[in-house]
Amino acid sequence: MKQFITLFLSTTFIWVFLFTTVCCQSLQAQKTEVKQVYVLVHGTWGGGWAFKEVDSLMTFKNVIVYRPTLTGQGERAHLASNTVGLDTHIMDIVNTVLFEDLHNIILVGHSYGGMVVAGVVNKIPERISKLVYLDAVVPENGESLVTAMGENTPQGLLVEDGFLIPKWVAKDAKAPKDVPHSLKTWTDKIVLDNPDRLKIPTTFILTVEKDKDPKKDGFASQAERAKSKGWPVLMLESDHNAQWSAPKELTEMLLELGK
Repeated sequence: MKQFITLFLSTTFIWVFLFTTVCCQSLQAQKTEVKQVYVLVHGTWGGGWAFKEVDSLMTFKNVIVYRPTLTGQGERAHLASNTVGLDTHIMDIVNTVLFEDLHNIILVGHSYGGMVVAGVVNKIPERISKLVYLDAVVPENGESLVTAMGENTPQGLLVEDGFLIPKWVAKDAKAPKDVPHSLKTWTDKIVLDNPDRLKIPTTFILTVEKDKDPKKDGFASQAERAKSKGWPVLMLESDHNAQWSAPKELTEMLLELGK
């Protein structure tokens, strides 16, 4: 009987030891797992809120997403001023990266956000592993959004007191909604003088509506700029705001680029 009890206790101890070891190793692996980090930068009139669904879809796939809102936009509309310029928006993202202590990030700029991410990678290229222009402006040193877009700059915009007004938004519309955007951010010239920015792998995503000619797309000229730089150019069937019209497809494409 004593021998049986001794054998039983010994066997139980071994199984407990093995189980505990496996569990500890599993927990340790989870602790040391490094998740891919994405920083999504919105465009004119928008805010981080515009990428809320994409954020949820990406987070579900076990990555970390930041979607900061630029000064004067979205929930930061109370800080709006016609003196807010491109450098302010660039520093919004630079400081997000620095104060959140982010490294090896995939930086995504949508539309006007292309101006912003270009400035960010010029300032802190060491923090960025990949750069993605999502139907975005691809500026050269010394250009503004207006000069970079040229004849493709949106026409017929409503400008009041130094702001670009989203005239499609009703005055009594409730948040979240597009809000006025400082015109100065479109006319400020960007400084791109850090050669290390050119070392960052970069991809351009051109969104084209179904049955439309890609060559006639408003951002086709920017895709051509990307091609001339040797960057991969991907195409996504969607209108300009893929974060709303094709969130799942956009998520899949961004996750694939993160591999």
